[in-house]
Amino acid sequence: MNKAKIVTCQAPVNIAVIKYWGKRNDELILPINDSISASLCLDHMCAKTTIIASPDFKETKFWLNGELQPTDNRRLQNCLKEMKKRANSNLECLKWHLNICSENNFPTAAGLASSAAGYACLVYALSQIYEIKTNISSIARIGSGSACRSVFGGWVRWYKGETYEGSDSVAEQVAPETHWPEMRVLILVVDDQKKTYSSTSGMKTSVETSEFLQYRAAKIVPQRIEDMVDAIKNKNFQKFAQLTMQDSNQFHSVCLDTYPPCFYLNDTSRTIIELVHHYNQFKGEIKVAYTFDAGPNACLYLLEENVSEVVEMINYVFPPKPTIMSNYFKGIDISITTPDEKLISSVSNFQQTEGKLKYIIYTKVGRGPRVLEKSEEHLLTESGMPKH
Repeated sequence: MNKAKIVTCQAPVNIAVIKYWGKRNDELILPINDSISASLCLDHMCAKTTIIASPDFKETKFWLNGELQPTDNRRLQNCLKEMKKRANSNLECLKWHLNICSENNFPTAAGLASSAAGYACLVYALSQIYEIKTNISSIARIGSGSACRSVFGGWVRWYKGETYEGSDSVAEQVAPETHWPEMRVLILVVDDQKKTYSSTSGMKTSVETSEFLQYRAAKIVPQRIEDMVDAIKNKNFQKFAQLTMQDSNQFHSVCLDTYPPCFYLNDTSRTIIELVHHYNQFKGEIKVAYTFDAGPNACLYLLEENVSEVVEMINYVFPPKPTIMSNYFKGIDISITTPDEKLISSVSNFQQTEGKLKYIIYTKVGRGPRVLEKSEEHLLTESGMPKH
């Protein structure tokens, strides 16, 4: 193993505020519209990947969350192939097999963009092994579409592109993670199990059957994208929040217009939506915005000054089971204040039974992928086997 190369990286989850739903080319994963997202803090939600390239390995192996995976996966192979194409052909390690180990510190396939973080991390780690310095978002895209947004931090736009081969379907940063320091994110985990309808199959059916999807992509999203970029750059929370909620609602309307329909929201999701609108009306202006990807879990965008009150309200409406309190709040420490009695009284009709939420992650907009330098952070031993 003396000549082996080893690298460990982390890459962030990204949560879209203007949604990607539907492909114009399934093989190349080319979207039918632009999208915009925020990359979340690596300390709280991320994928972590270790890759070892060694002349001693007889085959390439890949472990995901501790389980050995088949390496003939088309998307994995496409990423490996494209990364090697971009590398200097004189690199000796191009001829070597790889051992790859990847883990998520949040639920996989539950509608929290696990594949986006995973493929962004894989491609970023490969770029370190193969010494590639160019924009790798188009390669992350062929692993998982929205992964192209997770190769950047902050606020990121994925351009749908116009070319047939997808060379211009890339992601670019709209603003860095330092641009809007007051912005915070609350992830309300309603269900951490694998979802019923995969995003891939849902998108395919939507493209084939939903006329609303085609209208949305052609007539609504182009202007909405420009409005969202403007709202982010000018830190206009009112505009940002309204656009975010409208686009989330429209995305799920497309899912209902799909035949047969895809149901990603559940009763708890819908109660969260009603609660957010009630809270904003109570405050007299928009203080918090919800968005839901292809799953029941809510992502709330809000400013730091409103976090304590919103969390207290959520705790009242969705009381956690006492037995899970020690591990209920994850991420940034939350300082809970005494709730406004009028607010609590106004939401009494929304109150649910204990345990509707599994846990809450409090986080913020964060940086893009990074390399972890310490050897104890590697997921593989020197011999190439998973530590866990």
